[in-house]
Amino acid sequence: MARRIDIVSDTHGYLAPELKREIDGCDLLIHAGDITSESNWAELEVSVPAIRGVLGNNDGFYAYGPEVVRLNEFTYEGLRFAVSHFRERLPLGDVDVAVCGHTHRAMIERLDGCLVINPGSASLPRGMRGPTIARLMVEAGRVLSVEIIDL
Repeated sequence: MARRIDIVSDTHGYLAPELKREIDGCDLLIHAGDITSESNWAELEVSVPAIRGVLGNNDGFYAYGPEVVRLNEFTYEGLRFAVSHFRERLPLGDVDVAVCGHTHRAMIERLDGCLVINPGSASLPRGMRGPTIARLMVEAGRVLSVEIIDL
C-alpha cells in the first residue's frame, strides 16, 4: 500500500490554514527546519500519524524534544532518508531521499542517484512562487511520485 509523505520547511512560527488542510491525511510529515515555535511543533505532532524534523538555523533557542536534531537519518517504507536544514550537510551518496530547507525555494533534483528535495517555505517564500510544500508517494522501497504543491 502506497504511503504519502508530506514535506515542509521554514514555517517560522506560522502554520497557515492552507498548510494544515494540505497535510491532512499524510502518513508521515517531515519538517526540514526553522520551525521557530514549540507550540507549532506540538500541534504538528498531534495532527499527523508520524513526524520527523530537524533544527534550522533559527531553532537554537527552542526545545522540540530529543528527536529533533541537526541531521535526522531514518528508514521509512524501505527507503533511506536524510533530513538537514542545510543541503551541504546531507550525505547524498548514502541515502535514497535527501531533504533540506533554508533557501525558501522549492526544488526537486537527482544527484548521485539520490532524490534531493527542498519543499520551499510554507510561510515565507522567496522569489515569484508562493508558499509550497513537497509530497512523496512511496511504496516498498520505491518512490512512486514526487511533486511540489502550491498552497
